[in-house]
Amino acid sequence: MSSPATRSFPEGFRWGVATSAYQIEGAWDEDGKGVSIWDTFAHTPGKVKNDENADVANDHYHRYPEDVALMKEIGANAYRFSIAWPRIFPEGTGSPNPKGLDFYSRLVDELLAADIEPFVTLYHWDLPQKLQDDHGGWLSADTSKAFGEYAGYVAGHLGDRVKHFFTINEFASFVETGYQGVEAQVGGGKTVHLGMPPGLNLTDAELKHVRHHAVLGHGLAVQAIRANGPADTKVGFAENIRVAVPVIDAPEYIEAAEVATRERNAGFTTVMLEGQYTDAYLASAGGSGPTFTDDELEVIASPLDFVGVNLYRPNIYVEPSDEPPGYREVPINGSHPKMHSAWHIVDPEVMYWGTRQLQSIWGAESIFITENGCAALDVVAEDGRIYDSDRVMFMRASLTQLQRATSEGVPVDGYFYWSSQDNFEWIYGYGDRFGLIYVDFDTLERTPKLSAEWFREASRHNAVV
Repeated sequence: MSSPATRSFPEGFRWGVATSAYQIEGAWDEDGKGVSIWDTFAHTPGKVKNDENADVANDHYHRYPEDVALMKEIGANAYRFSIAWPRIFPEGTGSPNPKGLDFYSRLVDELLAADIEPFVTLYHWDLPQKLQDDHGGWLSADTSKAFGEYAGYVAGHLGDRVKHFFTINEFASFVETGYQGVEAQVGGGKTVHLGMPPGLNLTDAELKHVRHHAVLGHGLAVQAIRANGPADTKVGFAENIRVAVPVIDAPEYIEAAEVATRERNAGFTTVMLEGQYTDAYLASAGGSGPTFTDDELEVIASPLDFVGVNLYRPNIYVEPSDEPPGYREVPINGSHPKMHSAWHIVDPEVMYWGTRQLQSIWGAESIFITENGCAALDVVAEDGRIYDSDRVMFMRASLTQLQRATSEGVPVDGYFYWSSQDNFEWIYGYGDRFGLIYVDFDTLERTPKLSAEWFREASRHNAVV
C-alpha cells in the first residue's frame, strides 16, 4: 500500500479553493455597488433556471469572516476570489467607490490573519452594465481601456498585501457564450440555445473582434498592474484552455495533440503567450477580422509571471494525420463517463496533458490550476453529513494526474478547487453544487462535505491521499 509521501507535491505547493464575486457575495445593490450585466441578465425572466438570481447568493459580503474560518478549517492555505468591477467603479470608469474597495481590503486582512494567501481575479464576468450600454461591452476597445484603468487602481490599493493577480477568468466562456451562444442538448434530447450576458448572437467574424478586445484588455491590465503595484507583484491570466488529449501516449500522437491544442486556443492563450495570431485563425471566418496593430499585439503579449488554467474535461481526443492540420479529431463516444453536469465528460488525464502542454508548447515556468471540480447530487444524510463520494473520486483521480505532471518536472505551483462552497452556478441557478462546503440556501448554514475532509488531509500531507 502506497503512503501519501510517494505521491507528494513540490514543497510550497498551494492548496487553495476558489470562488467568484457574483456567485457568492450577494449584496447586489449595497454600499454604492453599480449594476452588472449579470444583475440585469439574472433579473430577466427565462434567462436562469427557475428564474433564480444572486441578489443574496451565499451572503458572503456579510458572512466573509465565517467563510474564511471554514477555509482554514478544511486546510486551504490559498484563496482565489474575484473582485466585482462595479463595486469599485459603479459605472466602469469615473470616480471609485471607497466602500467597495474597503470590503475587499477587509477580506484580504481576514485571509492573511488566517494564514491564507489571497489570489485576486479582476474580472469574472460581472461587467458594469454602463459599459455594456455605452460601448457594447467587449465589442469596443473602450472597455479594454477601462479594464486596464480599473486593474491598475486595484493593484495600487491592494498590492501591498495581494501578491498574485489574475487579469481575466475564462475568456472563452464569457466571449463565446455571451456574444454568440452555444447549442446544447437538455433533457429528452431537446436542443436549446444557451447564452450568458450580454446575450448577443454575433457572426464568427464579429466574434473575432470581441476576442481581440478581451485579450487587449488583459494586456493593458498587465501593464497597469506593473505600473501601479509594488515591484514584487505577480500577474497572469486564468483560461479554460481547450486541451487536446492524445489517444495513445506515443510521440506522434503527443505531437498531434500539441498542434491541436495550440490551434484551438489561437484566439486567447496562443496570442497572449506568443504575441501573434496563427495563420489558420486569421484565415478563419473568411479571413474577416480581427483588426489590430503590431503595438496591440505587443501589449497583449506583455510578459507574465504565471499562467492559470481551469481544467475540468478534455476538449477533444486526437490522433496524428498526414493531412492538414496534422491531427484528426476522435469523436467522444456517447457512453463516455460523465459527472453530474451534462457537459462534464470525465478524463483525469486532462490534468496531466493540459499542464504538460502549457510547458511544452509555450514554455510556461509557473502554472496554477485555477479551477478543477465537479457538480454532484449532494444531499444531507440522516446523520447530518454529506457523503459526496463521487467528488472524492474525481479529486483523487485528478490530483493523481496532476502529481504525475509535477513528478516529471512540470512547474505547477498550486491547485485551487472549484469551489470553496456551493453557490449560484450561472444559468443553472442553485441546483448544480460544486462546493467542498454544503450551503443550505434557505438558512445559509454551511456544512463541510466528505470531500472537504479529503481536501484537508491532502493539504496536510501535501500529497494525493
